[in-house]
Amino acid sequence: MSGSWWRDAVIYQVYVRSFADADGDGVGDLAGITERLPYLRELGVDALWITPFYTSPQRDHGYDVADYCDIDPLFGSLDDADTLLAKAHDLGLRVIVDLVPNHSSDEHEWFQAALAAGPGSRERARYIFRTGRDDGEAPPNNWASVFGGPAWTRVGDTDQWYLHLFDTTQPDFDWRNPEVGDLFEEVLRFWLDRGVDGFRVDVAHGLFKEASLRDQVLPEGITATSGQVNTDHSMVSRELKDEPMWDQPEVHDVYRRWAKVLDEYGPDRMAVAEAWTQTPASMAAFVRPGELDQAFNFAWLLADWSAAAFADVINGTLAAVEPVGSAPTWVLSNHDVVRHPTRYGGGAVGLARARAATLTMLALPGASYLYQGEELGLEQVDVPPAARQDPSWFRTGEVGRDGCRVPMPWGGSAAPYDFGPGTGQPWLPQPADWAPLTAEAQTGQPGSTLEFYRTALATRRAVLAGAGADVELLPDLGSDVLAFRRGDVTVVLNCGSAAVPLPAGEVVIASGPVEGDLPANTAVWLR
Repeated sequence: MSGSWWRDAVIYQVYVRSFADADGDGVGDLAGITERLPYLRELGVDALWITPFYTSPQRDHGYDVADYCDIDPLFGSLDDADTLLAKAHDLGLRVIVDLVPNHSSDEHEWFQAALAAGPGSRERARYIFRTGRDDGEAPPNNWASVFGGPAWTRVGDTDQWYLHLFDTTQPDFDWRNPEVGDLFEEVLRFWLDRGVDGFRVDVAHGLFKEASLRDQVLPEGITATSGQVNTDHSMVSRELKDEPMWDQPEVHDVYRRWAKVLDEYGPDRMAVAEAWTQTPASMAAFVRPGELDQAFNFAWLLADWSAAAFADVINGTLAAVEPVGSAPTWVLSNHDVVRHPTRYGGGAVGLARARAATLTMLALPGASYLYQGEELGLEQVDVPPAARQDPSWFRTGEVGRDGCRVPMPWGGSAAPYDFGPGTGQPWLPQPADWAPLTAEAQTGQPGSTLEFYRTALATRRAVLAGAGADVELLPDLGSDVLAFRRGDVTVVLNCGSAAVPLPAGEVVIASGPVEGDLPANTAVWLR
């Protein structure tokens, strides 16, 4: 595609339930997003990606879709979606919407028809139903759900089971059935016709399963898992896991078909894969010419706070995408992982490291994805057990993803911090100490994280436009220092505990105060 605006874009992820609430029910909605679009324009991003807003019973907060071509009343209407798209485009912002093709809700009309029709029917062939082992008493294979427990649920007292790699209410489609592919081409066209600029493809590596649905081969003493956090953190070779439920070669036929659809709508439409693959090469396969345009680079997100780890990811990522002519992506937080200030230690140290990692990321070639609230320096919230809503919490008893999904604090001194016109806590409770972190409190405050992000994005646009994709890693600055040159900008990140001398050059921007040497947990751009 010749448009390629996404190759070096900064894209802001909006978690629709938690961004802004226009109607006061404590849950974010499309009208709330529309009201806050000027904030995103002022922040300096190029596009927003919105998590699922389709009709859904909300068992997995919208990732269980009952109707792919309508809006859940919780979030608004199709008219609200049209208004959002028009306002965003007027402001020069692109809009990417989430697409969930691996599974539907169990309330989707297709799945309800499948349950009613019975074994061997055309309706059941759209999903993965199989006869259980042991005369139907045991699941058809040993696969586990990402959310914990078996990946199969029995249909009543019959010998039939259906596959769900996620929650029991999210049955997996059978993509070997051409009706499924036809459905999703219609869905793509529906939203392209309404003016969306792209799609984020949920579980992009999962659509096809190994045809025989064989058992997962496991080392002795290891429990079956479908967990997706299996990316090679260091980007070096190692023994790969057996994953018959993920990353099958047939999936690429789907994306070649989708690329043709996107091309019909012009060179400026795109798609980005959420593909938790095990190697840089398998990640790059999703962005070969004639397939998807981007794939999330989770190795950067998963890397330890270490100069060596970051260098390995940079080297491995650039080497993987170069042969296929794609641009890399970089991301540090999203709605499924612990926020990066908390991952990096929390408190003042965690925030300093988060700002430094962000500034380093923004200097790299390719697209950067930001997650709502990171520009405010938000940390992971310890949501009380009684308030948790993540389905993985209910299936495993382990703290789930609620802590990174707490609604945005916009202003005021107490919950809901202008999240909406209501007066009580929103759908997930906000901490009592967030008043200094609101967008209102940080706006215009020198040194605030929000103003740092605004300055960093403006500087990126001004200084690195046209810098090219070549990155030269610079050695000999110390084992705790990551340094690289891109164009005429030198980037230095100090991951150590003591200050280090800076190379010669004028300071363009820094993640924290710099006087002379570069302090610990700080990054700087020099020119």
